[in-house]
Amino acid sequence: MRERIPIGSLRYDIWRKYRYFLALTVFLAAGFYMAGAVFSLPLPEVHNVTGNDISFPQCGKDFPKGQAFGVVGVNGGVATRTNPCLSEQLRWAAGSSGIGVGQLRVQLYVNTGNPYDPTAPSWPRDHVDPLGNPTRNPHGRCDGTASHACAWQYGWNRSVEAVHFRFKPAARAAHMVQNPRTYRWWLDVETMNSWQEGSPEALASNRAVLEAMAAFYQYNKLHLGIYSTSYQLGKIVGELPSDSRLHGIDTWLAGGEDAEYAATKCNDPPLTRGGRVVMVQYIRDNFDFNYSCL
Repeated sequence: MRERIPIGSLRYDIWRKYRYFLALTVFLAAGFYMAGAVFSLPLPEVHNVTGNDISFPQCGKDFPKGQAFGVVGVNGGVATRTNPCLSEQLRWAAGSSGIGVGQLRVQLYVNTGNPYDPTAPSWPRDHVDPLGNPTRNPHGRCDGTASHACAWQYGWNRSVEAVHFRFKPAARAAHMVQNPRTYRWWLDVETMNSWQEGSPEALASNRAVLEAMAAFYQYNKLHLGIYSTSYQLGKIVGELPSDSRLHGIDTWLAGGEDAEYAATKCNDPPLTRGGRVVMVQYIRDNFDFNYSCL
């Protein structure tokens, strides 16, 4: 005689199996849906981590394209001249993408130097800057001689000219914001420009020029950094005193061979104590590229 299975138990067993297969079906369907959703998501955008810098040598030539940020030389090779196509190049920089690099889209650099020559037309004769304002000179009052006071005044005067007589008219012509605080500024410090050499006195006069230029930008609350190499800066200013105004500002390093090598140089020490390396320059296809370290 076969055992009889209660109808109620049979129905419960069927219902239990049905729920199991229903749950399994829902789970698998959800899994496939989620997998499809994941695979259908757009891939993360690969940001451009490089910008370009141009100046007067690129006047009348093709400019780089597709840059994330642009750095434009304000001067025409030396601190006393203006880049003749500054307005056009500012418009080029304004067309940078500004994507994903932590850099200001438009940046500028100014040439530096120190003739230390009272006969030079640009050498200051007094303590009044090109805007007609008297300066507070930490080395005393400039009297037109080859002195640290006049070297400091020379640097201050070149910064006043770069911002007020070179950049602002060009920005106005380019229909761009004329407030210099909108942009980042760099002091271009290279041995190819005119500097005093050799003696501690000569290096001290070079420091006076650069510290005056830095003082102008810092006093006006502008974003400031130094472009150079440790070798060039050391040859021009020697060892910086602990209270130098050049300490604590950002570094733009020259000397990268390519993007990969430039990326490794982001870990180099900054040019001055308390600063940081924010970009590294390298050359490709006859253009200057700048790898962002930010």
